[in-house]
Amino acid sequence: MNAAGLRLVDDRTDEHLLEDYRDGDDAAFRTLIDRHQGALLRFLIRFLGNRAVADDVFQETFIKVHVSAATFDTSRRFKPWLFTIAANTARDYRRKEARRPTVGYSAPISSGGESRPFVDLMAIDLPGPEARLDADEQSDRVQGVIDTMPSHLREILLMSYFQKMSYAQVADALEIPLGTVKSRLHSAVAAFGRAWQEATEGDDEDHGGRSEDDE
Repeated sequence: MNAAGLRLVDDRTDEHLLEDYRDGDDAAFRTLIDRHQGALLRFLIRFLGNRAVADDVFQETFIKVHVSAATFDTSRRFKPWLFTIAANTARDYRRKEARRPTVGYSAPISSGGESRPFVDLMAIDLPGPEARLDADEQSDRVQGVIDTMPSHLREILLMSYFQKMSYAQVADALEIPLGTVKSRLHSAVAAFGRAWQEATEGDDEDHGGRSEDDE
């Protein structure tokens, strides 16, 4: 705290924080958790479709970070590594479950300071990550569409679009070639676009749209 009683912002990089944690600074680990809690939970909620399960996977992810901290190469980026652990843990959970969630958890799509990095996403009527959803119904619909996608397409859409990770970061996180990232993202966007159009068919009529015959 400073003299005015305000908490100072920790400007250490994620990699520096992890190094300090390995050197015995327990508060550095708490800072890492706080820094990534919002984005990682949103990712896990969208990936798993359930807030309670996402909370459990979030905690397990950071337990794994703690266990593996000594082996992490801090010349690499921390965030892709963190999301790799989270995605793998979420996949393990889904494999262990005999059934998929039937009701998606309503969670607002995150905003971000950067513009969308992928031109492909402009080709479909996809709710942008900067958009504030008008109602829980729309958020549930987005979740429902995501739930229908295969895991390998779901995770790449969530990482690249909703979390705004670059091609290189996604390739690093998923340990796949850059070309695979691009082709898989293209497939994911196309799959989401088709499912979204099916889910929203008839919205214009349902919300008071008028045809020429009504005039």
